[in-house]
Amino acid sequence: MSTPEIKICGLSTANTLEAAIKARADYAGFVFYPPSPRYLTPRDAAPLAERAQDRIGRVGLFVDASDAAIAEAITAARLDALQLHGEETPERAGQLRAQFGVSVWKAIPVAGPSDIERARAYEHAVDLLLFDAKTPKGTLPGGMGVVFDWSLIAGWKSRVRWGLAGGLDPKNVAEAVRITGAPLVDASSGLETAPGVKDVDLIAAFCRAAREG
Repeated sequence: MSTPEIKICGLSTANTLEAAIKARADYAGFVFYPPSPRYLTPRDAAPLAERAQDRIGRVGLFVDASDAAIAEAITAARLDALQLHGEETPERAGQLRAQFGVSVWKAIPVAGPSDIERARAYEHAVDLLLFDAKTPKGTLPGGMGVVFDWSLIAGWKSRVRWGLAGGLDPKNVAEAVRITGAPLVDASSGLETAPGVKDVDLIAAFCRAAREG
């Protein structure tokens, strides 16, 4: 089984960004969703993007955001990809990809088999599908530490790249990769000591566990 790519989401400080780069993560995730404890303004994200340079990919997380908000974040954070975490339709995802000329990732909240099949509608419109755990109604759409049944996507084949998120941490990521064969893993709350507070040691441990199994 090949080694998965790694995304560390919800980075908000220079030292945790450096920890992700040092641990050879492939992507840094910046959250542009105000209700999140990991929220960054475009102005906050700009110096992090400057520090990142070409050492790590930059992914912006959005929830049903406007074109103007996305455009501002792309410019400030030099984003390589947009991660859509709301109710964005395939049509909206395709429109954003065409309009901004960057990769588009769509998070698919999963609770059961029907949610997996729902992802098929996005295959023509996005560059990556990210299977994430469905969170309780009225809560944040991600970053809640919730895990779904990984067997639902074991060996899943798609026309586009895909990844796994939802409650991943240094202790369970190797098993998650073993069960699903995920080509990419994405962690956020499982690498924190408090909501929005990333731990550099947990970042390093996660990247090591994801690679070494």
